[in-house]
Formats: sequence, C-alpha cells, structure tokens
Amino acid sequence: MSISIRLSRGGAKKRPYYRVVVANSRSPRDGKYLEQIGTYNPLLAKDSPERVKLNEDRARYWLGVGAQPTDRVARFLDAAGIKERAARNNPKKGEPGEKAKERAEERAAKIAEAEEAARAAEEEAKAAAAAPAAEEAPAEEAPAAEETPAAEEAPAAEEAAAAEEAAAEEQSEG
Repeated sequence: MSISIRLSRGGAKKRPYYRVVVANSRSPRDGKYLEQIGTYNPLLAKDSPERVKLNEDRARYWLGVGAQPTDRVARFLDAAGIKERAARNNPKKGEPGEKAKERAEERAAKIAEAEEAARAAEEEAKAAAAAPAAEEAPAEEAPAAEETPAAEEAPAAEEAAAAEEAAAEEQSEG
C-alpha cells in the first residue's frame, strides 16, 4: 500500500479549507484517510502563523515510514524545516509560445523599419538643409544689396497698422 501526504479539501464553495492528511494514494482526494497531521487555510495572509499548521512529530513519522508528500505539502514541510525540498527548474515554462514569438518578431521588424525611416528622413532633411543653404546664400546677398532699408520697413509698418485695426475691432465686439 503506497502512502501519500496530501491535501484534502473542505470548506464551502469559493472558501477553501484543506486538511493535511496521510492517505492511501488510491483513495479519493476528499475520501478516507489514515490520519490528519495538519491544516492549511489559503484565505489567510501568507505571513499568518495560522495559515499552515503541521504536527511535526507525526509528519516525521510518516515520512520515515515511506509516505510521499505532494508538491504543495512538500513546500509546507520545507518551510517548516521537516523535509528538504529540491528546487525545480523548468526553463521552458517561462518561454513564450510560438504565436507570442511571432508577434514579438513582427513588432521588432516594425520598430526597425520605423527607425530606418526616421534615419532616412533625418538624412534627407540634413541634405535638403545643406543644399539650399549653399545655393541660396550667394543669391540672397545680391538682392539684399539692391533693396533699400526703407523698403523693408514699409511692409512691417503696414502689418503693424493692420494688427492695430484687428485689435480695435475685437474690443468693440467684446
């Protein structure tokens, strides 16, 4: 007869409460058991001493007889210092699935394309800014010498008069 130390569920719907029991491994989860050696209340805070209660002497006895704890009970026994539990490592569990990998690749490709487009736009802007500046610089100097300073001030005076008229109209309306 193989013996296991496992959890037997009790409590109401959506309000679980577990007994830590020693039972024949073939008996039902909530069925007949040999001995109850503790309790587990998952609704309590993780740091609460009432969350997991174990009878250490009986747990050590049943482990000595050959009872095999389930994963969850093995965690409890390890936390209580009764039985050392080997840490498990499953590197594939944390790895994303195939579709998630495809989405990540597509996202990375879109980002790379956007970066390339931004670089190309910056280079074009630099080239465009450098080319007209080189071409227009001599052209601007020649007409500037021909125009008189009074001709440049006249349009500025007309714009100022227009702005004053617009401000006066807004005040009369408001």
